[in-house]
Amino acid sequence: MRKIQFFDTTLRDGEQTPGVNFNTKEKVQIALQLEKWGIDVIEAGFPIASQGDFEAVKAIAESAKSMTVAGLARCQKKDIDRAYEALKNAVDPQIHTFLATSDVHMKYKLKMTKEEVIASIKKHVSYARTLFEKVQFSPEDASRTEKTFLLEAVQTAIDAGASIINIPDTVGYSNPTEYGGLFSYLIQNIQSEQEIIFSSHCHDDLGMATANALAAIENGANRVEGAVNGIGERAGNTALEEVALALYIRKDFYQCEANIVLNETKKTSDLVSRLSGIPVPRNKAIIGENAYAHESGIHQDGVLKNPETYEIITPTLVGVSQNSLPLGKLSGRHAFVTKLNELGYQLSEDETKEAFIRFKDLADKKKQITDRDIVALLTDQSRVEEERCKLGDVQVQYSSSGYQGAIVSIVDEEGRTKVASTIGSGSIQAIYNALDELFQQKPELSEYEIQAITGGEDAQAEVRITLHDPETKQDVRGIGIDFDVLQASAKAYVQASNQLKEQEN
Repeated sequence: MRKIQFFDTTLRDGEQTPGVNFNTKEKVQIALQLEKWGIDVIEAGFPIASQGDFEAVKAIAESAKSMTVAGLARCQKKDIDRAYEALKNAVDPQIHTFLATSDVHMKYKLKMTKEEVIASIKKHVSYARTLFEKVQFSPEDASRTEKTFLLEAVQTAIDAGASIINIPDTVGYSNPTEYGGLFSYLIQNIQSEQEIIFSSHCHDDLGMATANALAAIENGANRVEGAVNGIGERAGNTALEEVALALYIRKDFYQCEANIVLNETKKTSDLVSRLSGIPVPRNKAIIGENAYAHESGIHQDGVLKNPETYEIITPTLVGVSQNSLPLGKLSGRHAFVTKLNELGYQLSEDETKEAFIRFKDLADKKKQITDRDIVALLTDQSRVEEERCKLGDVQVQYSSSGYQGAIVSIVDEEGRTKVASTIGSGSIQAIYNALDELFQQKPELSEYEIQAITGGEDAQAEVRITLHDPETKQDVRGIGIDFDVLQASAKAYVQASNQLKEQEN
């Protein structure tokens, strides 16, 4: 069967989701899980974008053991040089250069003529090839580019040394028939003595990202680009888990295979969801909580008689199962470390020590410790360690009528404790008013969501919030986990407020 490569851009395009901000440690953690999942190429970031992005790409390049690590670069020498510096220690480095080719982008964004665009492609792809063996070129907004000019741009890149051509549907404008036809047209008309890998990159603005990606495969693409859970700018990217399962379940039709380890799918999805702060919709294909649930009596009857009546994917295929409960308050450090390894975590000695202390504290409060509890514990620990200002004490005065009062303290990066006392129409509002006073900010709380991590009366609460800064027009997300809803709410707000402060600086 034809082998389809999976190119993951969760850490680059996925991080461009409004409010999503992974730190370097989280990016490396996600990257290692993606490698375990079977990803062939990871786009680790955009090295020129910031020092943080550069350091994250470098860290991933030095951590990945088998997968190709790619960095994004505009058709500019400084971008290409920066990408080389970040990727030079990778086992298998790749650069991904891009330049827009549609009329609207050339006229209004680039302010370049077609001739200037072609010259830039030739110059910069040629230069990238002197530093990288693997060079990928993307004609941005390809799906809205004049076909003959698109062919000229692609041929120019190939002649300059690109061996991978990505055709992005940058704004989710295309449809399966049209997008698939674009690949067929290019593959039939390019001239090259070496094998060229064609890749799809689709956005979901019209809800057709997965369908378009599969159409590209049908028409000769051997690589698919996307993100875990379909996160990304605007409506998001192609959800890689959907393409992976489609190729597997319908291999009779597509006659393709991939390196994706399917039973690592749910674990990968959960990790990205928790660290990004974007919950997976319950009805999400492949990894949503309702994907393998049956409420209709007819469906229940059919599934009980034979699961194949209403299930084309078994839950265990993607790693969905009832969590066993192997850990508790009597569990030792060895069992805890073994569980961490099973979940894909590689912690330092100090981090393991701190995590074990937190685990023991959790086990004293909770009867049953599940994998989800442990993942939540480690995620919370990682975020708290990165925070400049940390939450101190939270005290709430409740009244069944009238305003609620809150006294909240934080510890700043210099170790000083600051305290504020405010009121609000509810306990959470009072806490948030106090934190706004402490952080000297006036953001808008645009989203507030609370859910239980597991079932039962001793379940931990997970609070996810989104703050909007009216001045910068930026969104940031925060996640807080605790047995107490108010404490979890405060943690989430502190985390988001720290991100707002970082943006100001």
